[in-house]
Amino acid sequence: MAGFLSLLRRIYLSLYNWTVFFGWLQVFYLAVKTLRESGHEQVYNAVERPLQFAQTAALLEIIHGLVGLVRSPISATLPQISSRLYLTWGILWSFPQTQGHVLVTSLVISWSITEIIRYSFFGMKEVLGFAPSWLLWLRYSTFLLLYPTGITSEVGLIYVALPYIKASEKYCIRMPNKWNFSFDYFYMAIVALATYVPGSPHMYIYMLGQRKKALSKSKKE
Repeated sequence: MAGFLSLLRRIYLSLYNWTVFFGWLQVFYLAVKTLRESGHEQVYNAVERPLQFAQTAALLEIIHGLVGLVRSPISATLPQISSRLYLTWGILWSFPQTQGHVLVTSLVISWSITEIIRYSFFGMKEVLGFAPSWLLWLRYSTFLLLYPTGITSEVGLIYVALPYIKASEKYCIRMPNKWNFSFDYFYMAIVALATYVPGSPHMYIYMLGQRKKALSKSKKE
């Protein structure tokens, strides 16, 4: 029975990783193609649907960690997925004025390259039981450049969105109301920006530790 459940787990995770891999591959292809043909202003329109699919699918990774399908710690997975979903839905989709900004292109390309490598790495491990050394190196090295470019793009786009958030009052709840509760999405965006100050260095240091561990283990093998 345990062997059967282990097989089901590998089949499911293989399908999940390769499905999302192809989603991000489509995002990358459309972003580069549109950038060359039409300029950065049109990149978001070209990638919107596959980007929303691929990024939202990452919610399943939180469930995978909670039920023990994978060993990734929730403390590392949750902040990264939450921030990306916030950018995808809470900024880009919610405030179309941000969609033509050049930072969308750097965001999409940084995210897509990172995820193409990551999902192919885990997909190959589930299918073959291992990943090639060159893919292992890419998995634990490309973040050195792509993490800063991605984070800079995320922070920049939230900042760009602030005037539109304030002017629109979208998602705000004003008093008086039957719940006796108020909420201002503008201040939530400010808080979101503030979380990058401690969060970004923490995640970068965490990934440096993971890189050292993974590459030193690879050398021993």
